[in-house]
Amino acid sequence: MIAIRKFLLNPVQFLLAACLAAMLVLVFGNVVLRYAFNTGISVSEELSRLLFVWVVFLGAAVTLFEQAHLGVDTLVRRLSRKGRLACFVLSNLLMLYTTWLIFSGTWQQFGINLGMTTPVMGISQAWFFVPVLIFTGFAAAWFCLSLIRSLTGRISDEELIGVRESEEDFDIAQLPPGSAPLR
Repeated sequence: MIAIRKFLLNPVQFLLAACLAAMLVLVFGNVVLRYAFNTGISVSEELSRLLFVWVVFLGAAVTLFEQAHLGVDTLVRRLSRKGRLACFVLSNLLMLYTTWLIFSGTWQQFGINLGMTTPVMGISQAWFFVPVLIFTGFAAAWFCLSLIRSLTGRISDEELIGVRESEEDFDIAQLPPGSAPLR
């Protein structure tokens, strides 16, 4: 499972970093050009908006695979293993259905916008919907894998809760006994 995560996530994380770097250069360069030389890069606004959409949805996919989304575990922690398993399966089924709804709507929008072009770059408007389709593919695979693992009994109690403690709590727990955290 860890090898699959690394295989899938490393290229996506590299792409995210490249998109962020390109956005930074485009926006900063455009600001400098506008204030210093009263000119600008006409493509920068449109391209940075497209890259932002890619960053949001690819980042959501990475966050899903790393199980780093926020969650509330007040009720689930009080349930037995069977109750936790039932909640886990139900929530994954609901998220899989929601993923299907997002995919089907995005697929329709992709088809509608395929022939339309952006005003400045002249590329298809459908490129704004591609990262959503990629995200739904990753999400559907993740939810199906989670359901299979839970129904076959290969999931731990910690995974059934699915909420990580804050990074501060995690860092303090890693300290050797008797040492105090620096404030």
